[in-house]
Amino acid sequence: MRLCATCPLLGLLFLTVFDSSECLQTTVRPDKGSTVMVFTELPLDQCALCTVSEVNDTPTSCHSSLFLLPEEEVKLLFNCSQPIEQAYTVTITRTIECTKDTCNPTTEKGQPSILKEFSRTFTWELKAPEKTVVSLDILGEGLIETSQPCSNGFQYSVTTSKTNTKGRTQYCRGGSVTRFDLPNGAVVSLHVKPKAQVDSLLFQASAGPLKGRTMLLSVDSGTTVVVSRDPDEPECEVCCVDGSTPNCSPTEKTLTNVEKLSLEFSCLKPQDVYSVKIRKKIECTQKTCTPPAGEVDPDLFQDFKRSLTWDISVPERTVLTLDFPGGLKERSEAENCQNGHQYSVSTTKSDGKIRTNSYCKGGTVSHLDLLGATTVTVEVPKGGELDSFTVKAAPRGGRMMPVMPDPNTIITISRVPSDIDCSVCEKKEPTPICKPTQLILRDPRNTTVEFTCPQPQDVFSVEINRVIDCTEVSCSGNIVQAESSLFPDFNRTFTWDLKVVSTRTFQLDFPETGMRQIPNEETCPDEHTYSVVIYLRTGPATIGTFCKGGTVTTILARYKGRVSLQVPGDRKLDPFDFKLNVGPETSVAAIVNVNLPHGVSDTDFITANYPRDFPDSQQMQWDFMVPGMHNYTMHFHDHTAPECLNNEVEVEYQKEDKKMTRLTLTDSQPQHEQGNFNMVLKNCKTNRTLQGLTLNFRVSVMRSGHPVLCVVDLTKHQGVSVQVEKVGSDPYCEMRINSKVEEKINVAAGTKADLSFLDCPTEDMRLTASKVIDCQNGMSCSATVLIVPQLDSCFPMPLHSFTWHLTVPQDGTVDLVSPTGSLRQSLPGQECNQSVSLHVAEGDGFSVGDFCFEGIVQKVQVHGNVSVTATAEDFSKTRGPFLNASFSEEIPETIIYRVSPQMLSPTLLATPNWPQGMKPFSTVSWIVILPSQYQAHVQFVNVSQPKCSDGHTAIKVKMLGDNEEIMTRMEDKLAEDKLAEDKLAENMLTVTRSFYLTMSNCMPEKGHFGALTKIDLQKKNNLLAILLGVMGAILLLLIVLASVCLIAKKKKKDKMNKESSIFISKGNIFRPSDRHFTKTRSDNESHVYASIDETIVYSHLLGDSSYADSMQNHFNGMQVDSYNTFTGPTDAKLPVIKEPDREPEMDQFKPFLNPSESFIPSRPRTPIDRQDSFGFQDRRMVDNELYTFKSTGDINTIRLSGVDMEPQPPIITEDSL
Repeated sequence: MRLCATCPLLGLLFLTVFDSSECLQTTVRPDKGSTVMVFTELPLDQCALCTVSEVNDTPTSCHSSLFLLPEEEVKLLFNCSQPIEQAYTVTITRTIECTKDTCNPTTEKGQPSILKEFSRTFTWELKAPEKTVVSLDILGEGLIETSQPCSNGFQYSVTTSKTNTKGRTQYCRGGSVTRFDLPNGAVVSLHVKPKAQVDSLLFQASAGPLKGRTMLLSVDSGTTVVVSRDPDEPECEVCCVDGSTPNCSPTEKTLTNVEKLSLEFSCLKPQDVYSVKIRKKIECTQKTCTPPAGEVDPDLFQDFKRSLTWDISVPERTVLTLDFPGGLKERSEAENCQNGHQYSVSTTKSDGKIRTNSYCKGGTVSHLDLLGATTVTVEVPKGGELDSFTVKAAPRGGRMMPVMPDPNTIITISRVPSDIDCSVCEKKEPTPICKPTQLILRDPRNTTVEFTCPQPQDVFSVEINRVIDCTEVSCSGNIVQAESSLFPDFNRTFTWDLKVVSTRTFQLDFPETGMRQIPNEETCPDEHTYSVVIYLRTGPATIGTFCKGGTVTTILARYKGRVSLQVPGDRKLDPFDFKLNVGPETSVAAIVNVNLPHGVSDTDFITANYPRDFPDSQQMQWDFMVPGMHNYTMHFHDHTAPECLNNEVEVEYQKEDKKMTRLTLTDSQPQHEQGNFNMVLKNCKTNRTLQGLTLNFRVSVMRSGHPVLCVVDLTKHQGVSVQVEKVGSDPYCEMRINSKVEEKINVAAGTKADLSFLDCPTEDMRLTASKVIDCQNGMSCSATVLIVPQLDSCFPMPLHSFTWHLTVPQDGTVDLVSPTGSLRQSLPGQECNQSVSLHVAEGDGFSVGDFCFEGIVQKVQVHGNVSVTATAEDFSKTRGPFLNASFSEEIPETIIYRVSPQMLSPTLLATPNWPQGMKPFSTVSWIVILPSQYQAHVQFVNVSQPKCSDGHTAIKVKMLGDNEEIMTRMEDKLAEDKLAEDKLAENMLTVTRSFYLTMSNCMPEKGHFGALTKIDLQKKNNLLAILLGVMGAILLLLIVLASVCLIAKKKKKDKMNKESSIFISKGNIFRPSDRHFTKTRSDNESHVYASIDETIVYSHLLGDSSYADSMQNHFNGMQVDSYNTFTGPTDAKLPVIKEPDREPEMDQFKPFLNPSESFIPSRPRTPIDRQDSFGFQDRRMVDNELYTFKSTGDINTIRLSGVDMEPQPPIITEDSL
């Protein structure tokens, strides 16, 4: 052997054939009895095997394969463009010939050194007489059966026939198999890799008489066993030995009802030649089966390939149940089971048809319910174990349903293609009427329908048909409804057959949501599919198939038609009702009214019968309602034109009060037009042998209006941002920011944006704005007035609210004060109803309260960031200022309210976020400032206590300036009694001067902490004022007695006067000739006092102002020096003296009432000058005992009320708190 590199001449010879190649030259001499074949599968132009001449060392011939004869030496040249050890294969075949007792050769040496550069296959063919077995004893290491390639490169294979490769068995070295017993014609081979070292001695062959396999078996009478030979396998007889003479067969043997029968095979391994079919019977009644399980003897032909079949018979109307403990997996007919166990279950129905299902062993199917006679077949591989199954029988359950058809209603129950054996019966006496395919119910009476299978909804479908006849003016059922109670779990088709007089149309009005046309073969998403069919002289024509929710509102069809609704059985019936009316006369087959939607839309329509042909010589009309300010465009997507025998196909367009336009299918259709229109499609008389008329078209709608444009520039407003969001339900409103459609627009602070609003009502949009006021150092930041800035006027909607976000450092505080003086918090019973409201919240959104103006709140202080949201009816009239905001040092509380209760009504104080709870671990305080001479009654009218997980809640009350608290209530004290909250609400705390009210929250585990506090102001009681009042009452009584005496004296003088007035029962109290009030004040003595009490003169020197207050209930006498009107009976009305109404004095404290208001009964309101009042003194008087006048001139009075002289408490300022 030598390489090509040492043979340059040979290389030159092949240079023209191979550009780059590997070559090998060697001399080969096969041994006697060996046939060697060398071949390559590559083309000759890539790899060649050549013989080389012994004379001049040149190739004589080249081939792809070459046979080498035994004992003939030949020189070979291998030349290939591929690696030669992979390109060539060598097969070495030898024959071992045996007689009945010997073999030649007895020891197989092989030829291990021949062509070892290549992969080699050594093959030994065995020849022996009939009924002779050849035994090959393996020399060296034993073998092991395998189905995988051997790792050491030595692969053995054994087959019983040269022509049959199905029975090939593979082995690798390293096992216990040391001998092969093989019949005549068997083949043994050894495949080795290149350069593998093969042993010189492999087998030792011997021969002997063939002794077959004998089996002893028993088969019962219910079992049939068939043993059959595969025709492709070697010959092997099977014999039944029952007596002296065996009964043999070379192909098949059938066994049944035998006991301990001896079965002999004439071959060593009959399991490789024969297969076994075992058939058993199981008979069932309606309750039991015999035997109750499908099983066989596990040792019966276990090492053979077996096919086991059970024929199970059942009576009529019986359910057969098969349970497989190991489970089955359904498979297709072409699929093979990996473990070799294949099951098939065949059921024979009453009509003779057979349904078969196939399974593999191991799966989720463990229970089969079958109807009818059944056959179960199991294919078991060699050595496979069979799992038994149980068989049960039970009476077959049917299903009964009560049915009562409505008048003019026909119910048709029809069988659908199904393998289930089932019939439908109508219960009638004496014998039910049963139908295997269809049952029709016409009578409107109660009846019972029975199905012979438990799940008839899988076998039958139901059609419910109602006939509606219409007159010239009306129909019997103007509202069409589907009956939902009939056969709810069946596939149902509701049909309504409609008929009117031949000259009129029937009109279908759909609900407001409308209908959407779909292709005729499709199904609606909700599985409620409607269709409309009309009956023409040329046959039925489908106007269209529709789903709920679309643009079609009305369909008018001529003379006669049908409306149908299809609903599957697993879907709950949810139809909508449509109205049926008699329509007008028309010459077209059908009219479809379409209400096109607002906004951009594309709506598709098809002609009748599409994709089949439109009816000959017929017309169909579509009436389109186009929204205002919208353009429409017609698109013909797909159409076919027929061959017309007369007339032409036309498309007519007609608008209101405009001329009709006639076009063909190929003309340009209307584009970008406005207004309602109708389209009529006219067909001609067509050649029915060719393609007819079809049309699929689309109507595209787009807005034609102009959007409202707004350019927003926030660069001139520091920290201001703007938001616009939809709050209405108008789906056609389109908002854009910088040409991008958005549901919510946000213009960031310091930016510009182009906004547009198309078809957006102002009431459906909400404009809000906000401003960030940032304070980095709370002490250095200046106060800020919260005023709404002037936004761009291009916004089409008014400003709804404006929010200020006040941010401060962590230790900062925001102070909020009303520019009008005070705020009023909106609370239950004291809600704000002003045009402006303010919502104050902490930085995290936690509510501080809702406020309006003019109330008791003087200031609100919040520790941390604050947001203030102002809401007004019209910001164009009210831009502020709303609040004055300043920044101060850190406060210990979370929120502080400074309040000044009013005297006229109770004051309510509520914790933040009322009626919800306070923030966890937060503290709120109220500084309550009381007016002078008043005390407060504090009552906690509503308190909610939580269950605290950390800390506790507390309520504390403390006087201003005091260190001690006058009330402290904590959570644990409240928890001692379940009625603690009610007791706290019932108790009332009296506070005599200004005070603090502080409330603290814990970390609630359950519930929340909140409180509503009521403050009532009451005037303080003064004992000195009461004593002085008593003394004043006594003095007043003396004055009244003196006045009575003076009046009596005056009346006595008047009697002597002849011109005095007298009482006349039927006339005026004055005579016409009388002179009235002839004397002036200086002439009469009305101002003369009998005596003057000094306590009256010096009452202003009393120090306690309560004296005057205490006297008002004791001045019950008549006032002196005053005119008293006559109160006796008169015949006519007295002249009415009109005096100006006195303006009520509001919001003033009255320590002393005027004497004119203190007497009971009251006199007529006579004006009293200030100088006539006891509470005033003329400044012109000299301060001496006589009180003489020190000067002349106008009266100049001073007030002598005692309250002015009472000492006042010191004024409390914010700095003193």
